Amino acid sequence: MKILLHICCAPCAVYPVQVLTGQEHYVHGFFYNPNIHPYQEFARRAQALEEFAATQELPLIWDRSYDLEGFLRQVVFREAARCRFCYHLRLTAAARVARGGNFDAFTSTLLYSKYQKHELIREIGAQVAQEVGLPFYYADFREGWRTGQEKSKEMGLYRQQYCGCIYSERERYERGGKKSGGD
Repeated sequence: MKILLHICCAPCAVYPVQVLTGQEHYVHGFFYNPNIHPYQEFARRAQALEEFAATQELPLIWDRSYDLEGFLRQVVFREAARCRFCYHLRLTAAARVARGGNFDAFTSTLLYSKYQKHELIREIGAQVAQEVGLPFYYADFREGWRTGQEKSKEMGLYRQQYCGCIYSERERYERGGKKSGGD
């Protein structure tokens, strides 16, 4: 299958790319993450993905627009459900790009992180698939969490300490630097 893989960051892409290419799928990465704050963090993650993709010969489709305001407009006053809006925003963008690029399916590295809301991602992926008319390729990539983490360290990839949004960054500091809500 020709699969478009939404990528939130390079470390979370390591294992899913390994699995999907190992299954002989033709994989293209897609970077679209307007939730990431501050901009320097967004740029660091994009740079790390460029480095990773070059080592894997992974073709990438970029949406480098930084529509932080658009993301915030969706979640403000709904912060308790912010992940739902964020997942829907990014998975919808991936599905539309995949449909336009004649892909057979779309998926996301969000399914790799043990810090993400896995069942919610699966639910929203299925919903977006119906809305856009393109299958959501579901895989529980969390089983390779340790493998992906070790390989990303070996590769020297930039590894962030929060999922990316301003809310998770705040939570990270409130919890004494421990990861929260994301990668």
